[in-house]
Amino acid sequence: MTPLSDFLSRRDFLKLAGLGFATAFLPRGLTKAHASSGLLPDQEGRVSETSIQLFEKPSPDSAPTKESWQDIVLPITGIALSDDESAHNRIWYKMGEDGYAYSGDVQPVLTRLNKPVHAHPKEGSLVEVSVPYTDARSEPKVDTELVYRLYYETTHWVTETVVDEDTQKVWYLLRDDKWNDKKYYVLASHLRIITSSELAPISPEVPEYKKSIEVRLRQQIVVAYEGLHPVFAARAATGARFVDGKFYTPQGIFKTYYKRPSRHMAAGNLANSGYDLPGVPWVLYITESGISFHGTYWHNDFGHPRSHGCINLAPHAAKWLYRWTAPVVKPDREFVYGYTGTHVEIIE
Repeated sequence: MTPLSDFLSRRDFLKLAGLGFATAFLPRGLTKAHASSGLLPDQEGRVSETSIQLFEKPSPDSAPTKESWQDIVLPITGIALSDDESAHNRIWYKMGEDGYAYSGDVQPVLTRLNKPVHAHPKEGSLVEVSVPYTDARSEPKVDTELVYRLYYETTHWVTETVVDEDTQKVWYLLRDDKWNDKKYYVLASHLRIITSSELAPISPEVPEYKKSIEVRLRQQIVVAYEGLHPVFAARAATGARFVDGKFYTPQGIFKTYYKRPSRHMAAGNLANSGYDLPGVPWVLYITESGISFHGTYWHNDFGHPRSHGCINLAPHAAKWLYRWTAPVVKPDREFVYGYTGTHVEIIE
């Protein structure tokens, strides 16, 4: 793509990806000083796998201390590097006094409650889940049917605010963009309304022909360029082989012609590598078959292939690309679809 495409130093990667709590996505060789930066006092982690084992030290070879199951939320009080320099991800989280957990199995989360908003535009309000998870119900009551469990940093469209007269709890009615006949309600305090300023384009002064994205499958990283200068980088998880087939990310030249701030993605048999994922955030489609860049909340294990062909990114990384690329999606629009888009090259 550019003369820089064959080389990106660890120092460049750290500078482009940014320090802070995104360290789980950085390459091996990261110093402990870097790895320990960015934790918030109330930082938590949600177990994203069916179950995980915690260990006495940041290594699976150390003594096990505790088993934790999916959706258990534990405090993250530290970050450490394993001694395994061959690992694609050496980051481990210290989970309070319970031991160390492999970071790829834990979604970093926070708990931030919000003041409900009672009026919404006719096109709806774009929101983000701001707690580790929240249960969507068939009716605006806590004892009604569970429709979906929605996870931290997923995005959704709110169409109405409803108050339960019995409990005075405030609920949002969500619009599902895949199942038109499905509606569900979520506690309003668990959803944060995304402001227009958060969606403002990044580097709008840079001509579109100077922007480009490179996906390196072997290295499992995404690099954004303005001209010859790399301005952003993030670790990724691309297509892999599953029991029901091969879902490799295609190589070639593409463009980000179709974008959505939220998408309910579902396909296949859930018992056999299928998926049903409401609220996938910051989606940039590059093929008619559905290959896209998007935020990922069901794992935190970036740096090796594990998707059904898409380019999995941490939500904050996907949001950056969403704002930086063409075409621009206006804040009140559910999607934009066109023949223009930012140049993407996917290489081995």
